[in-house]
Amino acid sequence: MPRFMSLVTIDENAYPEGPSEELMQRMGELLEEMTKAGVLLDTAGLAPTAQGTRVHWDGERASVTDGPFTETKEVVGGYALMQCKDKAEALEWTKRFLRVHGEEFRFFCEVREVVTG
Repeated sequence: MPRFMSLVTIDENAYPEGPSEELMQRMGELLEEMTKAGVLLDTAGLAPTAQGTRVHWDGERASVTDGPFTETKEVVGGYALMQCKDKAEALEWTKRFLRVHGEEFRFFCEVREVVTG
């Protein structure tokens, strides 16, 4: 069965207070449903870019830059790795994930199939 990665892209400066307790409860219920359905393989939020490190490759050597990155606005804030029968199913679960957030948040998810072999 194919696997899909849903990358959650947010403006990390727009929501400094983070999600409400109500949102976390709704999210927990959805994630539990996805787990019981055998769809959710892994999910997590990511630490802010201020705590991140970028490793750049110039073709010959790697260089390291610690955050915060002043030019960053929209960033990957989390992910979900899903196993679904097809992309349509992965998109439906992702839409449900978006709807759980109600009117509190504005963001998007990019869904891509995991390529193996």
